[in-house]
Amino acid sequence: MDIEAVRTFVAVVETGRFHEAAVELRITQQGVSKRIAGLERTLGVTLFARTARGARPTLDGQAFLPHAREVLRAVERAAASVRPGERALRVDVLGRRIAPGLALRGFYESRQGTELDVVTLADANATRAAEAVRAGEIDATFRAVPEGDLPEGISAERVLDDPLQLLVGPRHPLAAARTLTPADLAGHRIWIPGIKQGTEWAAYYDELTETFGLRIDAVGPDFGNEALMDAIADSAALATLVGTRDRYVWPTAHDLRRIPVEGPTPVYPHSFLYRTANPHPTLTALRAHLLQARPTPPDDMWTPTWARSHS
Repeated sequence: MDIEAVRTFVAVVETGRFHEAAVELRITQQGVSKRIAGLERTLGVTLFARTARGARPTLDGQAFLPHAREVLRAVERAAASVRPGERALRVDVLGRRIAPGLALRGFYESRQGTELDVVTLADANATRAAEAVRAGEIDATFRAVPEGDLPEGISAERVLDDPLQLLVGPRHPLAAARTLTPADLAGHRIWIPGIKQGTEWAAYYDELTETFGLRIDAVGPDFGNEALMDAIADSAALATLVGTRDRYVWPTAHDLRRIPVEGPTPVYPHSFLYRTANPHPTLTALRAHLLQARPTPPDDMWTPTWARSHS
């Protein structure tokens, strides 16, 4: 069914004349007549009775009218759902409590009422996430990406270099340290369950371990952050790595210690990926907020070789 013909039918009903409908729709009166004739052929009924006073809907036209109006409302809702500024900005984050998720929350708190749809793409690496941005499944994502690996039309801005900290329980041999160097971590079991090969975070930890001779263990199922914190608290041998700006919650009795790692300071390089031509006004505001709030990276920052072109 021709939507413009349906729109023309409603206009004729509301104005009462083909000529007035033509003026409202900015087409010729002949164009109005052709649209109505085509719609009548499609429906197999006569929609209007022509009188000296104009066009009056027939019984079939009166029956069709409420449905025609609902069709036009549905079309408008469909258009509004993808029209920039009239739908929520859809942003992918790997976790609500890690630094990008908190940065996104900070943006929302600074602009109460902003329409945001915060999602997590299941099992997506940086390549898949960038393709989702390009395809319009999401408007933006936070990822660690090497320059040159992005699809055409996708831009990346380095918005957040998050220094790593060692998280240990009170019985761990490093628990009393105020700061640590990467060399101090050698020989200790750093447990990060759930690292998936082929992801950017797997590539990050692979180079981190190779560079500093660390032992990062990804063995075992990932039962979530609460289970990880429980295991760290109960162990004298396990430790894990978290971002300085990550905000995890654990019971006070766990007495976990977050110890900065410095000299050099390993940072996780979060970039903000978006479709270059995306005109959504909230995207523009979010980019400006992230760049303005971007923290100054430490002078002794270490990042993987593949991420240094974004520094």
